[in-house]
Amino acid sequence: MNVRRSAAVLAAVAVLGAAAPAAADSSPSPTPQALPSALYGDADPQYDGVWRQSLALLAQHAAGVEPPKAAVGWLAGQQCADGSFAPFRADPSAACDDKTMVDTNQTAAAVQALAALGGHDAVTEKAVGWLKSVQNKDGGWGYTAGGASDTNSTSVVVGALAAAGERPGEVKKGGKSPYDALLGLELPCTGKGAGAFAFQPEKDGSLTANADATAAGVLGALGQGLLAEPGKGEGGAAGSCVKATTPEQAAANGAAHLAGALAATGHLLAATPGAEKQPDVGNTADAVVALAAQGDQAQAKKSYAWLEKNASGWAAQSGPAAYAQLILAAHATGADPRAFGGTDLVKQLQATGPAAPEKTTKAAESAEEEKDESSPFGVWWFVGVCLVAGIGIGFLISNRTKRQQP
Repeated sequence: MNVRRSAAVLAAVAVLGAAAPAAADSSPSPTPQALPSALYGDADPQYDGVWRQSLALLAQHAAGVEPPKAAVGWLAGQQCADGSFAPFRADPSAACDDKTMVDTNQTAAAVQALAALGGHDAVTEKAVGWLKSVQNKDGGWGYTAGGASDTNSTSVVVGALAAAGERPGEVKKGGKSPYDALLGLELPCTGKGAGAFAFQPEKDGSLTANADATAAGVLGALGQGLLAEPGKGEGGAAGSCVKATTPEQAAANGAAHLAGALAATGHLLAATPGAEKQPDVGNTADAVVALAAQGDQAQAKKSYAWLEKNASGWAAQSGPAAYAQLILAAHATGADPRAFGGTDLVKQLQATGPAAPEKTTKAAESAEEEKDESSPFGVWWFVGVCLVAGIGIGFLISNRTKRQQP
């Protein structure tokens, strides 16, 4: 993969071992030349095709852009008959079988994207049904069905449930909800990593703070998804951890931990054992979204400013999901993704997908119409041109309309 994915993916690959690539799909991994034209990015999609497509569509929606219908159709067409999604199915017409490695993360991301875009209720309802069917008895989800619950997977499923109109706290298994699982994965307010979330418990049952899981856990505890809205709270100050008995307090604790980690430099560090510590751009972008959703806009905006100065090269190298992460960070902080340190993130993201003219949402179109009408020349000048051009301009408009139709 050429973009940072959740810790859940890495853990799943480690568990599956060397056999995972061969079992990930019943068909051979495609060459870049064979990739579907509607897919975002040109890297091998075997492990993240649906994930990056979902983020790309969500990010465009957040920026007020209507994604190409082909890209949306490709995502919906990846669904298996039972409602689940695998990272990539080269031949969607072939039925999914035991060798098709479906997972909760791809499924939940697809639900969030398709629910946001609308018009795919049958797909999202079936996907939510599958997610409910593989919920663990502790209330959470693992990366794969039956796998031990982890913070990242549980949180992305919470986002899917909320996007589909469900109440995550009422989705229970064994009397436990997703929020119960998340509370069980948060570190206590004493000792190292106070208030942070762990990815999963260690073998001895202890919890180790994980920045990626903490960003995900904050969103999950808030009942928000990948497309998070700015929070109305004040956010917790660094160090103000209080024993969490509610998901809201758990989110505040996690946000306080992130704010403390970001305070000195504005960015998080990659936790690669034995390697020199380097800035982790992807985790920093996720932390910005989490802090903004919690309501800590001050620290979120400081770290977003760091991203503006340092993340463009990372996104260009990493691809569509990285551009999407930055656009979602802009959305959560109220920033303009088209003016990201001199880079138009929306344009860059669109360039990685199927070619299509930019189509704005109805709100943006209305604003543009009002702008035209406010001009002393705009409307009447256009009428004059039409009168002079006569049938000729009508012919051109007619043909342009036909070409834009799907």
